[in-house]
Amino acid sequence: MSNLLKAYIHALRYEAEDIHSVELRRAGGGELPEFAAGSHIDLHLPNGLVRSYSLLNAAGERHRYVLGVLKDRRSRGGSRCVHEALRVGQSIDISEPRNNFALHEDAGHSVLVAGGIGVTPILCMATRLKQLGRSFEVLYFARSRKSAAFIAELQALGAPLHLHFDDEQNGPPDLKALLAARPAQADTHYYACGPAVMLDAFEKFCAELGYANAHIERFTAVEVAAASDARQSYTVELKRSGKTISVEAGQSLLQALNAAKVNCVTSCEEGICGACETRVLDGQPDHRDSVLSTAERAANKVMMICVSGCKSERLVLDL
Repeated sequence: MSNLLKAYIHALRYEAEDIHSVELRRAGGGELPEFAAGSHIDLHLPNGLVRSYSLLNAAGERHRYVLGVLKDRRSRGGSRCVHEALRVGQSIDISEPRNNFALHEDAGHSVLVAGGIGVTPILCMATRLKQLGRSFEVLYFARSRKSAAFIAELQALGAPLHLHFDDEQNGPPDLKALLAARPAQADTHYYACGPAVMLDAFEKFCAELGYANAHIERFTAVEVAAASDARQSYTVELKRSGKTISVEAGQSLLQALNAAKVNCVTSCEEGICGACETRVLDGQPDHRDSVLSTAERAANKVMMICVSGCKSERLVLDL
């Protein structure tokens, strides 16, 4: 595991139907590590689960981290614990911020698309772009107005804001039409965070419209099957530690690394948080994560070792 920080719950607030914000401050006072817009942290919850949540407050703030957490009706125990077990003043371990959803601050224009609780990193990004004086707009979709958090905060930024509530519009938004109506200049960047079905559609429509600069952040991992040419067994050379280990059939790379007592930084172990990102020095990974873009996978410069495999006989990692 990565180094943990000792924090405490400074405030819990009702933000919208089934959505609470959690404000964290450093135990004993002092500054928290800095973060950039789009970052997330892990909460090590009292029930033993570890869950990642996006930071929604202004990136320049060092005295606090603020999260927005939806109580998921299909919760496996994470969001339910946040809503039902956390109390003001309670101590909690958190990770340092990580960022798999980096904002391109020099873009000519930014289109920020939020679906439901996906508004959390989008609000942080919008705040940062406002601070920089950059051109941006926000598209915010939710099932209903009462279930949409942080509308007032977005409105206060004064940028173009398109709101769509399914119950008021008798159905979901026409995402392709909305994207097609946005600026199509080469230096425009498009960001989306929200439900998997929306993100899948966003990626599909951006590709169809020729929008090269499309970025997404997923809250839940997408199960990726092993490639047809993935190897059942292979050898892994660890450059820094000087070890060579074998990954056998039926064994994952992470299991083999743990068995060899290799010090690996991991968190979610589902290929979504990015904590285990490791440089690839040689060989061809079989990428099965929900973090890397298509271009990043093709480059084969890094891999998420918690879920990914290998297509070559030998893999050399910077471990």
